[in-house]
Amino acid sequence: MSTESRFMRGKIGRDNPLFSMARVTIETAFYGNNVVPVFSPSEAYKLAKGSPGTIVTDLPVHRPEKIGLESDSKVLLFNDGAVTGRCASARRIIGEPGVNEAEYGAKIREAIYNTRRQKMYHAQAYIGLDRDFMVKAHLLVPETHENLIYNWLLNFQPINEFYNEMYESSERCENEGDIFVFSDPDWQHPDHPLGLSFFDPEHNCAAILGMRYFGEFKKGTLTLAWGCANRQRFAACHGGQKRYNLKDRKFVVGFFGLSGSGKSTLTHAKHGEKYDVTVLHDDAFVISSSNGSSVALEPSYFDKTSDYPLSSEDNKFLLSVQNVGATQDDEGRVVIVTEDLRNGNGRAIKSKLWSPNRVDKFAEPVDAIIWLMKDPSIPPVLKVEDPVLASAMGATLATKRTSAERLAPGVDPDALVIEPYANPFRTYPLSDDFNRYLELFAKRNIECYIFNTGHFGQIKVPKELTLRILESIVENRAEFVPWEPFQELEVMEIEGFQPDLSDADYKKLVRDRLVDRLNFLRSREVERGGFDRVPQEAAESISLLIERLR
Repeated sequence: MSTESRFMRGKIGRDNPLFSMARVTIETAFYGNNVVPVFSPSEAYKLAKGSPGTIVTDLPVHRPEKIGLESDSKVLLFNDGAVTGRCASARRIIGEPGVNEAEYGAKIREAIYNTRRQKMYHAQAYIGLDRDFMVKAHLLVPETHENLIYNWLLNFQPINEFYNEMYESSERCENEGDIFVFSDPDWQHPDHPLGLSFFDPEHNCAAILGMRYFGEFKKGTLTLAWGCANRQRFAACHGGQKRYNLKDRKFVVGFFGLSGSGKSTLTHAKHGEKYDVTVLHDDAFVISSSNGSSVALEPSYFDKTSDYPLSSEDNKFLLSVQNVGATQDDEGRVVIVTEDLRNGNGRAIKSKLWSPNRVDKFAEPVDAIIWLMKDPSIPPVLKVEDPVLASAMGATLATKRTSAERLAPGVDPDALVIEPYANPFRTYPLSDDFNRYLELFAKRNIECYIFNTGHFGQIKVPKELTLRILESIVENRAEFVPWEPFQELEVMEIEGFQPDLSDADYKKLVRDRLVDRLNFLRSREVERGGFDRVPQEAAESISLLIERLR
């Protein structure tokens, strides 16, 4: 699948559904005489290396030629100021209630006008790494913010001969245009004190204004790519996926959870080298509704640095680092200080080489989907037997907020929140995701599990236990028993983690959490004008669980 970059003159105009006010406004900025193209990661590296504030460490990039860099390339460090996370409250999406295209069109036009005296850098990349799903994307960034261009080209797939040939040989999708993202991190506006990330998802364009944290640019681009995937009958996946190449079969499993849920840990777990494992990606991929195959959207990994001290072998694969400290080692070499000593949510882009058994596509259909939650009412693992409930539990995925999110004033960072399918970057109706995953569970007979990676009551679920549970599922030796009085849920008997519904306090906790899920689904019927209303069968499947607790 490829997108449209150029048009016959007779198809340029208001009758072409690929054009809109926002699309025309944003794309036009890319053709200014102040725009300089950046063609390769090596060119972007030189620009970022000389950008004000960049720290050129003495850490060498491992096998730089594999990612289009020169042999003497070093890991670059760039630090933001007070803001070191994404800001969901700054998002405005065309199609949602209260988002006036004319109002935001005027703001974006003014933002573009005010960058006319600046040199602007234009980079291009592919989102999606197989001809089954590839979208061409463009990013425009002002001078002095060269690290954003460099990190964007490291995170996504830069255009080169190999991927150009793949892209050109893929089937042209006539109703999808290229992605265009305009940005000005220095933009300020009294209406938007936290910045503005504006999206016109139907027309694959965005403006990221007053924001310089790289995660906004990564997820902003993915936001549009996932929307495109949804329209092309793919399930958009914010999660990780791996394949266990067993002696008698292959087992493909996907892990869905927000930052800090364990999805990267489970995706990259080596299990003591007892399995032959192949990794697709740990953050972004799509699943085809037609055949169950999966395609990775990014070659690299945007990973937290908090768990990787300087001596960690994993740091060998660093490409660039954001929002961490620096110091000198005993030989006077400039090195990084990780473990979130400077601030929360230190980040790094890691090479594709970090995962040695990595591929860009799984032709094999998915066998299991695991919702990763942090909900004290849930035991370490549940198996969901009903396809409707399986999708409904994904639609009500409960977790804790993480340091990757910049919160508006007054928002409790410790409150349990529901984030459907662990994807806060959806720009299309929630019902689309519900139906996509229901189709996978019902028609492809994909197994569904819920892993609690937080606390069960007051007891922390250790990572080692989660890995043992996963291994038992992979090896087809996991033993589940009915979780009475539920008929749709099964539980694994684990010492110290018994979900005892004869305990009145625990029974109330389970019921309260199910009511929270039901209330969330019902709230979708009215909030945002009902934009995220899901089919009634989702609420009914959870209501049935509540009734069985009476």
